[in-house]
Amino acid sequence: MERMTRLRARILLGLFAFIMVLYAMRLFNLQIISTDGNTDNTTYYTTVTTVRAARGDILDRNGKVLVGNRASYDLVFNHFVIKSADNRNEYLYTLLKKCEELGVEHQDHLPVTTTRPFEYTLSDYSTAWQGYYQNYMSDRSWDPDVTAPLLIEKMRELYKIPAEWTEEEARAVIGLRYEFDLRGVTKLPSYVFISDVDSENLAAILELNTPGLMVESSTVREYHTTYGAHILGYMGAMTDAEWQENQKLGYSMDADVGKSGFEEAFETYLHGIDGQRLDKVTKEGTIVSQQYLEGKEPVAGNNVETTIDIDLQKVAEDALSQRMKEITDPNINTGGEGEGIDAQGAAVVVMKVKTGEILACASYPTYNLATMKEDWDAINSDDLKPLFNRAFGATYAPGSTYKMCTLVAAMENVYGPTNPKAGQPIYAPGETIYDTGVFSHDDFPDFHPTCLFYSSSYGSHGDLTAQDALKVSCNLFFYELGYRMTIGMMDETAKGFGLGEPTGIELTEKVGWRANEASKKASYKNSADAAWNGGDRVLCAIGQSENRFTPLQLAVYTCTLANQGTRYRATFLNRVTSSDYRTLVYSNSPEVVSKMNISDTTYNTYVDGMRRVVTMIGGTATTCFGGPKDEDNTQWPSKITVCAKTGTAQHSSGGSDHGVFVCFAPMDDPEVAIAIFGEKTAHGSSMAPVAEPILKAYFEMVDASEVYTYENGLS
Repeated sequence: MERMTRLRARILLGLFAFIMVLYAMRLFNLQIISTDGNTDNTTYYTTVTTVRAARGDILDRNGKVLVGNRASYDLVFNHFVIKSADNRNEYLYTLLKKCEELGVEHQDHLPVTTTRPFEYTLSDYSTAWQGYYQNYMSDRSWDPDVTAPLLIEKMRELYKIPAEWTEEEARAVIGLRYEFDLRGVTKLPSYVFISDVDSENLAAILELNTPGLMVESSTVREYHTTYGAHILGYMGAMTDAEWQENQKLGYSMDADVGKSGFEEAFETYLHGIDGQRLDKVTKEGTIVSQQYLEGKEPVAGNNVETTIDIDLQKVAEDALSQRMKEITDPNINTGGEGEGIDAQGAAVVVMKVKTGEILACASYPTYNLATMKEDWDAINSDDLKPLFNRAFGATYAPGSTYKMCTLVAAMENVYGPTNPKAGQPIYAPGETIYDTGVFSHDDFPDFHPTCLFYSSSYGSHGDLTAQDALKVSCNLFFYELGYRMTIGMMDETAKGFGLGEPTGIELTEKVGWRANEASKKASYKNSADAAWNGGDRVLCAIGQSENRFTPLQLAVYTCTLANQGTRYRATFLNRVTSSDYRTLVYSNSPEVVSKMNISDTTYNTYVDGMRRVVTMIGGTATTCFGGPKDEDNTQWPSKITVCAKTGTAQHSSGGSDHGVFVCFAPMDDPEVAIAIFGEKTAHGSSMAPVAEPILKAYFEMVDASEVYTYENGLS
């Protein structure tokens, strides 16, 4: 027995060695056929075959491969060979029984269910596949309105399926015969019976010697990390619209394309150019010769190096996940009345301040790309929507993180000509505003929003400068600034910061909108609540009203604050190299989108205020970073001073408030900015702890950074 096992192993090894040499490329798209006669009366089929080009790799900024390819094998039918074979129905029946025994699924595009009672499934297929079916029916002059059971009977008669076979057995073989007939009259790619067959099943199926069934080498996308699922993206079959566009580029109809993330955004770089090959095949399916048509060799896709640092991405995802678990755990979250226990999703974006490069981008909850197909039912049924990228696809009120925008608008604008203070700044440097706890003006008799401090304890912050108002996040101070300004002043300033504007990111994003008359009208769809009023302007000043931005936009906003008004286009693209890494195809450069006129005085005012949030007693994020700091107001690591702002955003969906946190560091020469959003996490300070390990990891990486060098010397 042992001797037989060893013999079988040797046979299998020999078989795979033969396959590796003989089938170097995957066969596709059989387009023309001819037969040759010679002295031994052997018949050959000469076919032109499309050879799929390998897809390019996706790398992080340090050259680490995040997504690549692994070698795989497909079982592909040469339909000319199988259609000319004697007893082809029996061959196919045996093949299908073996697949059923092995638990291997095969592709079947006949738009009829595989079990009784037979029903049409046309709606499950693209318009292209529906068209092929309609042409199939038309070519045979069959009634297109025939019932599915009657269609199976007609096809059973057409293909001479034995009467003793069950209806389900007949349907299975009919499905294969249908695939072969389609390829006899169309330019459909050759029939890939089974994709990515494992070695054990491959050997078992090949032992059947099914005529025309050949092994073709292929590649399957392989993920080298479990992190970054939302930004890496996945592959899938083309939609009708994608096919209409991509067929102009030479794509095969069955080609997979990027459906999300980097795979979708950088499709044109990654895809490559398919080749054309002339193959000579015997009627038994043996390949006699293969050669590429002149100038038609396949060209592998380019490699895309992104701005992501996968090590920092890991830190960001782990920190976000850990914090969300802590907030939702009743044994850990012992805050007042269970605030934040109902927390749902979250997101964090980490950006380079002076370039707009995204270093890390995480959305919670997440999923594993490598097991997405197996986990699909669980992922798709999860109420928290793990597939949803909250960093780019969700818009939220920014809460108090908007207050720096309000302050800039107030300091950089002046009173109009009809105001007694005409020409003077709306807010003068060093001016104090007294916090009464309750907003009150004669022209707002029925509108009296309160400061959070007053609401919780009926207390008052007293006289506040802008810096201290940011430190304690006093709503009343910013209500007053909003009251003094027009909505146009705040709207224009917010636009300059990139809020409610496209970021320029290569991935699909929501734009959101800023609070103004137009956005309110659109939000309430011209109902009675759509009218804009002064109270909306006041609420806008603290990041409420109609303000809705993505976490990515908040990150761009924070970078622009750190850059004193210079806004960069957000990007994930570093550079593109050829498939062998030897040639630089494209190199991305930082792009300035806009510049705001922010004076040194205004800049120093909000920067100092944001510093106090973290470093001084009473700051809303002081405890999140280990308490008040030493005399020079510096902190970990390596004496890095962080500037930050917390935000608590109200919403209408019920439950706890949203939590928002933004920061940049170091204060004196900003390098990195972070924006964090938590759905129903109660407070901005609840999300601040996520930033600490990210900042620590970033500055440790900077201190220990090394330039990655490719094999060819590119660096």
